[in-house]
Amino acid sequence: MEQRTIRGGPMPSTCDAIGHPAAELETPALLLDLGIMESNIARMARVFKDAGVKWRPHTKGIKIPAVAHRLLAAGAIGVTCAKVSEAEVMAAAGVRDILIANQVVGPQKTLRLAALCREADPIALVDSSENVRELDGAARRMDVRLRVVIEVNCGLDRCGVEPGEPVVKLAGEIANCHNLRFAGVMTWEGHTLRVPLEQRAPTVEASLRLLTASADACRAAGFPVDIVNCGGTGDYWLSAKVKGVTENEAGGGVFGDRYCQAKGADHPIGLTILSTVISRPTPTRVVTDAGRKAMMLEDHGEPWPKNLSGVKGVRISSEHGQFDLEAASVSPRIGEKQEWLVAYGDMTLFLHDVLYGVRGGIVETAWPILGRGKIQ
Repeated sequence: MEQRTIRGGPMPSTCDAIGHPAAELETPALLLDLGIMESNIARMARVFKDAGVKWRPHTKGIKIPAVAHRLLAAGAIGVTCAKVSEAEVMAAAGVRDILIANQVVGPQKTLRLAALCREADPIALVDSSENVRELDGAARRMDVRLRVVIEVNCGLDRCGVEPGEPVVKLAGEIANCHNLRFAGVMTWEGHTLRVPLEQRAPTVEASLRLLTASADACRAAGFPVDIVNCGGTGDYWLSAKVKGVTENEAGGGVFGDRYCQAKGADHPIGLTILSTVISRPTPTRVVTDAGRKAMMLEDHGEPWPKNLSGVKGVRISSEHGQFDLEAASVSPRIGEKQEWLVAYGDMTLFLHDVLYGVRGGIVETAWPILGRGKIQ
């Protein structure tokens, strides 16, 4: 059975780890292979450049402004965030062009979003007249003008107005608001990821035609459309090629995880969890100190031991990550280190305080995950 385990004693965490072997980190620890990230970034940036589409990567699973700046340096025009609080973190770090890809509703959140216009150039997402009026009122109170895009339901059946005339109607309402500026349309065609990869292209095309047709209808009604936004890591190489699309949100693929690979993005996996083997109750059972509190196990898949053959199954509980071997083995031994491939980065990053960037087995950087806990 081929296997590579890592030995090493404990050492101080965070910045004190820089320049030391990653194997000496206290566990569990979240690691990122910097070479893999850089390769994935270059790959995605090349796809968008070749397609003539702008890149606005979603950072809900990245959460680190330093990584966002690397994406901007690679050609991204801005970022996408899930919540106002995430956008505030990015703006505080000097990122200006920020789309918040969720409806911002309620007096506190809308005022915070309007206030953010004083230090950045955020874009709000709407799908109702009520929210349009609320955002206009908040922007008027802060004496700012807020960009707004309309979410269009192109088959996911979550949020969004229906394509066509309902989009045009809402665009007109936005255009009539003194403190809002209609900027375009957006969708997330996530339902297409349920289609087998070999059949996905026409499904993505058909879904996004509803978006681009809605954009054309707005233009025909006299409403300029700057932004036609869509896409994610599971289809970016397809959605970027649809005529009429202007920008793409794919972001998780820069790190790479098992979910990305399962959905067709064959990016190398850069995110891993470093754990310590704490028990070997039987010759075929291995128990580590990384459980659900360090690596999420959910519908998007399960973590998997890295560089270890002969694994026949894993079980993850609150504090323990264990796996069974097909054949009896004395290794990995108690006290040795074992990395796990992350199942889904979006649901793993927020469990940690620090992401350790590693190159050649050595910690090169320790990034605080500043977007952690920003759920409002």
